[in-house]
Amino acid sequence: MALTQVPPALLTSTTGTGTTVVLGTSPTITTPTITTPTISGQLNNPSWTTGTRPASPITGTQGYNTTTGQLEIYNTIGGWVNAGTTGNSYTASYLVVAGGAGGGYGGGLGGGGGAGGLLTSTLTLTTGTTYTATVGAGGAGGTVGTGDGANGSNSVFSSITSTGGGGGGGSSVGSSALNGEAGGSGGGGGENSSVVGTGGAGTSGQGFAGGLGNTSPTYRCGGGGGASAVGASGLSSGNGGAGTASSITGTSVTYAGGGGGSAYLNPTTVGAGGAGGGGAGGDANRSITPTAGTANTGGGGGGNTSGNGAAGGSGVVIISVPTSAYSGTTTGSPTITTSGSNTIIKFNASGTYTA
Repeated sequence: MALTQVPPALLTSTTGTGTTVVLGTSPTITTPTITTPTISGQLNNPSWTTGTRPASPITGTQGYNTTTGQLEIYNTIGGWVNAGTTGNSYTASYLVVAGGAGGGYGGGLGGGGGAGGLLTSTLTLTTGTTYTATVGAGGAGGTVGTGDGANGSNSVFSSITSTGGGGGGGSSVGSSALNGEAGGSGGGGGENSSVVGTGGAGTSGQGFAGGLGNTSPTYRCGGGGGASAVGASGLSSGNGGAGTASSITGTSVTYAGGGGGSAYLNPTTVGAGGAGGGGAGGDANRSITPTAGTANTGGGGGGNTSGNGAAGGSGVVIISVPTSAYSGTTTGSPTITTSGSNTIIKFNASGTYTA
């Protein structure tokens, strides 16, 4: 703005005699200059580390995270997320258990079915992405036409795949004993005409091998492997291998126990199912019916003598996410519960979750 200067003027006064007296000059009045400020600095956000950022921020709080090197903002859906980027993410826990295998048919004696493979850990979910949960079915028990029990089906979530359990070794009428099948956990070995089958191999990190079948003096088959232990041999007990306990739902539940091996005549006892849904073995000669693996545990089915083996139990997929990040968007009717600050999504059948 330009300066405007008012010229000075004389201030005078006239006396009664007509004499003019000069009192002084008026002051010079200058209009001030107003200059628009120039902003040459930067807008600085507060900074913190992941460990020291505000614990209870209000929605919209933002700052620079020196741990991640990202500007982040707090919202009620995803918690702390990177600001101005796509693909914001959060961490979820998972338990993926495959279907358990069927127990072996007993033309002679059938081994217990192996438990479904079990995997549990954490993974990163990207906001807005839809993830498919596939729950593996349990394998059918062995019959006169198949001998071995059928393997369980795989369970899948995102990039995580658990392998179905290995079928229990069995024998069709007039055939030699068959070995247990490989799987998440391996099937127990069968027996026929004093020929002994071996236990199937388990998958590393998911389960254990099945037990060896046996002839005299026990005439008992091997138990299927479990998520935490090998199946017992027929010589010892024929019990299914123990499963693994998980508290992902907020309550400790054991999953993926192996099926028990069958036995022949008194006083030999049939193999017990492993903890975690494994079914007990049977002996049709004594009207002892083998037990199926428990649904949604991935337990293996019990083997049988002179009859069909029992089916394996179906698997399960369980996801635990921060409640602040839970989208509420699912298909397939999973069971939704909460535990502490987390929301639990349990798929007993296949479905999807959108993060």
